[in-house]
Amino acid sequence: MTANAAERLIQHYVDNFRSLPWRSPPGEAPPDPYRVWLSEVMLQQTTVATVRPRFERFVLRWPDVEALAAARDEDILNEWAGLGYYARARNLIACAREVAKRGAFPSSAAELRALPGIGAYTSAAIAAIAFGEKAAAVDTNVERVIARLHGLKRRPRLEMERLVLGLIPEDRPGDFIQAMMDLGATICRPARPRCGDCPLRPDCTAFASGEPEAFPARKLRAARPRKYGIAYWIESDGQVWLVRRPPKGMLGGMAALPGSEWTDAKLPRIVSLGSVRHVFSHFALDLHLVPRAEPEGEGWWQPLDRLDEAGLPTLYKKAASLMTAGRDRLAA
Repeated sequence: MTANAAERLIQHYVDNFRSLPWRSPPGEAPPDPYRVWLSEVMLQQTTVATVRPRFERFVLRWPDVEALAAARDEDILNEWAGLGYYARARNLIACAREVAKRGAFPSSAAELRALPGIGAYTSAAIAAIAFGEKAAAVDTNVERVIARLHGLKRRPRLEMERLVLGLIPEDRPGDFIQAMMDLGATICRPARPRCGDCPLRPDCTAFASGEPEAFPARKLRAARPRKYGIAYWIESDGQVWLVRRPPKGMLGGMAALPGSEWTDAKLPRIVSLGSVRHVFSHFALDLHLVPRAEPEGEGWWQPLDRLDEAGLPTLYKKAASLMTAGRDRLAA
């Protein structure tokens, strides 16, 4: 890609940039690194449409990293509920406390990468966008743009980072990286790319081939294994018994219904009130709801009419909705 093409890309970004609460408009002072960091953590495996309202609610409650570092784990985990990939929330807590102890976010990608939960991409994104470092932030969207631009079927990460680094202008690395992200998200899409609107079309090898969707080659997805588990529904006087999951492992530290371990073996015949299926990143879970009379494990009684305040992750929200929906049908 020539310097002229990079200029066209940045001008396209200036004219079409997505206004997002964690960004500064093109050409203006960089955004607060706290907001960049928080948005990048939230956006891992999660869409912009889902993150935007949750981000705004989060920063309203904890406007800076010091406020977040001082918050209780349970409050942060409850606020995170529904965003999924809960290891991110635990890393978020650890990282906030480390940054607060240091007094500020470090400004280089190398130093940022030493913080909890910050990998190669996130460190480069924060360094480029918040601190103006010439750092190669390669997310899925940027990876696709680069693969098509150069006609690459395979996408080795180090090669992608090298190619991106060679394109970043010295004076506007943050705008350039965000321009690449936006281009991949809105124009250079996985399916039906809008090549007619792309400022890089004259330089694009994939467009010239006539088959832009063939680049990069699609990754084959392995079939997800299935697991099985039991959740106990323990109800009394308009309240349900909740527990907190162990701090490590799936849904670590989150509010939950008590229940069994999740296993690969199908469950024996049981008296079930119903079941829900939930798909995690690496497996699908069939969770059966079983009635119990007495509390199970250490926990608390949560009023059913305030269940939305408990911070249940999506799996347990589904289970609770199954139970309350059945009650609502009977009442009707």
